Amino acid sequence: MGGGYFIYMLLGAVGTIVGMILSARLKSKFNHYSQIGLSSHLSGKEVAEKMLHDNGIYDVQVVSVDGFLSDHYNPQNKTVNLSPAVYQGRSVASAAVAAHECGHAVQHATSYSMLKFRSAIVPIVQFAASAQQFLLILALGVMGATGNQTILLITIIAFLITTVFSLVTLPVEFDASNRALAWLDNSGIALGEEHQGAKDALWWAAMTYVAAALSALAMLVYLVLRYMGNRE
Repeated sequence: MGGGYFIYMLLGAVGTIVGMILSARLKSKFNHYSQIGLSSHLSGKEVAEKMLHDNGIYDVQVVSVDGFLSDHYNPQNKTVNLSPAVYQGRSVASAAVAAHECGHAVQHATSYSMLKFRSAIVPIVQFAASAQQFLLILALGVMGATGNQTILLITIIAFLITTVFSLVTLPVEFDASNRALAWLDNSGIALGEEHQGAKDALWWAAMTYVAAALSALAMLVYLVLRYMGNRE
């Protein structure tokens, strides 16, 4: 168990460190573009409402929620939830984030296939994510003591489910950003340097999802190789 668990912890540590670096970079970018005012002087709330209405969406509410970069779209109650800095802000950063979250609302309204698939697997992903750490420790322990790989195979399935979720999240997030950037340009809300700033901020946000997906994939590959190696 010792060697296998050490490699698992090492991969996890590398993934965590990379994630922390990217998160710090994202916060730095957000803070930078929060200091650059939007020439249209619209708040994040107003940007969100305008994008929704321009896309024919009138049944989604824009609300303020506590937290920093806690912004998200909730398809269950059809709300675009914006953090106070984004909701009230009149900056390039607030416009970019607000438009991105509305991009998810547009995906929902147009039945974007990848979003529908991701939403459908959320319950099983939550179960797999809550069980995979316990399963891994149990699998490595049982395999080390008896050589039985059944629990390791079950663990691999759990990691496969969460990895699929991480990978499916990528096109969902990139598509939402593309919709946001296209609308910011076409509507004239953010042009020129403001649009480039919004694009830069959203790119760094997307990189945090890329890092999470690569970390999950690396862990899955390690477990599969360990399983295959023990069968030889």
